[in-house]
Amino acid sequence: MVIALDSSIAIPWFDGRDFPESQRVRQLAGLRQLVMPGVTLVEVLCGRAAPPTLFGLLAHFPVLPVTDGHWARAGALRQKVLRLERKARLGDTLIAQACIDAGVPLLTRDLDFQVFAEVGGLVLA
Repeated sequence: MVIALDSSIAIPWFDGRDFPESQRVRQLAGLRQLVMPGVTLVEVLCGRAAPPTLFGLLAHFPVLPVTDGHWARAGALRQKVLRLERKARLGDTLIAQACIDAGVPLLTRDLDFQVFAEVGGLVLA
């Protein structure tokens, strides 16, 4: 089973930090069962002094594809969440929709994704 990483997991993992999910991520990586939504990839590299080795590693990391209709579905998903007066950051919405489209669970430490599970069918790992 393939699992997608959110930046709340990917950033500390690529930084080599130890956190509660570290062992699980190492195990999944060893089995080549990790993928990343494109937005997560951007978040990992954005606003940080990323070493060149990280750019090289991420160039070979599997990224979830954006499928036809993705943007419209993401807009509809975000609208559902906002109508409930819940938080729906754009990046989180795009990550959630990419995972929903691909049928891939998301491993995250960010509780804001719970609403996408409730209203959009996102599976949280």
